[in-house]
Amino acid sequence: MEDKILSVGDRIDARCTKCRKILNHTIVALVEERPAQVKCNTCGGEHKYRKPAEPKAKVTKAAPKKISRVAKAKIDLREAELEEWEGLQPKMINGQALDYAMDGKFTVGSVINHSVFGLGMVQQVGGPRKIFVLFQEGKKLLRCA
Repeated sequence: MEDKILSVGDRIDARCTKCRKILNHTIVALVEERPAQVKCNTCGGEHKYRKPAEPKAKVTKAAPKKISRVAKAKIDLREAELEEWEGLQPKMINGQALDYAMDGKFTVGSVINHSVFGLGMVQQVGGPRKIFVLFQEGKKLLRCA
């Protein structure tokens, strides 16, 4: 495909800064055979030449992404937590579950009933005012007294 040699007065498509559209313009000035200054044929505004954006190519389906080692480790950990929770579920009796409160005191093995996460078992006391509880959704760090 041949490129036409441009000259002052030729018509060219450009992005108009006033109209905010790609419109027909007239070349007003050239720098090294490239348009520098153009005049919009619609609004009459004169501005620097702004090349119209290239049309975006159609997106094709990419190959399935490989799962990173970190992501795979998280999936494996989640599966292990779910398996552990299912093993502990028979020990969790809804009547014996303590309602979770941030000012409550809990020990390892306590069954708690959380308003969002449901039934869970305290797995670890993690320092002052923190407990790790295993819920069906996974292990959560909660605050306590």
